[in-house]
Amino acid sequence: MTDSASTESSDGISLPVLDEGPEVSAGEVLLQAEHVTKYFPIRSGILVQRQIAQVHAVDDVSFELRAGETLGLVGESGCGKSTLARCIARLHDVTRGTVIFEGTDISTLSRRELRPVRRELQMVFQDPYASLNPRKRVGAIIADPLRIHHAGSREQIQQRVAELLELVGLSPEHVNRYPHEFSGGQRQRIGVARALALKPKLIIADEPVSALDVSIRAQVINLLDDLQDELGLTYIVIAHDLGVVRHVSDRIAVMYLGKIVEISPAEELYKRPVHPYTEALLSAVPVPDPDLAETRQRIVLEGDVPSPIAPPSGCRFHPRCRYATEICKVEEPPLVRHGGTGHVAACHHPLSAAAPEVPVTADESRPTGAPA
Repeated sequence: MTDSASTESSDGISLPVLDEGPEVSAGEVLLQAEHVTKYFPIRSGILVQRQIAQVHAVDDVSFELRAGETLGLVGESGCGKSTLARCIARLHDVTRGTVIFEGTDISTLSRRELRPVRRELQMVFQDPYASLNPRKRVGAIIADPLRIHHAGSREQIQQRVAELLELVGLSPEHVNRYPHEFSGGQRQRIGVARALALKPKLIIADEPVSALDVSIRAQVINLLDDLQDELGLTYIVIAHDLGVVRHVSDRIAVMYLGKIVEISPAEELYKRPVHPYTEALLSAVPVPDPDLAETRQRIVLEGDVPSPIAPPSGCRFHPRCRYATEICKVEEPPLVRHGGTGHVAACHHPLSAAAPEVPVTADESRPTGAPA
């Protein structure tokens, strides 16, 4: 895959374009993850190292993402959310499975072949203090993607940097400042500007507000929401704050110990959770009404999260599930549909009163169903 063509943006900057396929319009499938698996080896020895075990960070995850959609990814710390995001962005090589972006399998591409893909798929990292080079000025940080991809002359790049700073709510006069001269929220805005530099189609935001003060979080969330409407972006938003995810997401995927256990349209997930783990997560969400909070049942999960080095057999949630029976210990539940809205969950004892439909199979168009 090479940069065989280029396109000129409204500001005169020539940007490379991908060779593969037609432009993906809103509502069409932009990204497909099929049976994505990532294991990290554990080695022992000094002179001769041998593998003694492996960490099951992500295990057989499948989902799809449509252009213009926001998919929220939630779960406890250590469940594999960030690892999955890095596999999708090819910051980690997958152990097994495929990642199909705009109709092209990018999971096997070489570093050189990935260069055009990098322009279309960017990340906003969790820690705005660590993700920006403290030795570089803000202008150089934002301009780096443009220089790497040879996107215009020096004057055009400077003009683009000034436009990006204004786009994220910062002043172009800040171009010569260093990251330490900004607040946490401003640094995250700089990270967003860097991600937008090459006009990507997909942005993966890895807990973009978790390191920020509560008063600043809403500003960054609203910024991402406004940019999506203005630029037609597609998001994968990783978070452990279920309130944030509900506000920004069209669909929500719940992960537990390396596996997706439930995917649902956002509002339906909060009104009708199907998996017991999702029920427990939602019960921990604070309620601003004291009277209503007193009537809610707080579900406290017993025991610790099992080790990803030796995950439990059957359903991985069964050691902590209050509904678990013998079948949960020996048989892994498949993702099955619950209703006709693209709501799927993997549980032998779903909370939904309605009987689930047929299991989701690889022969169908997508394991997760279409978004609502």
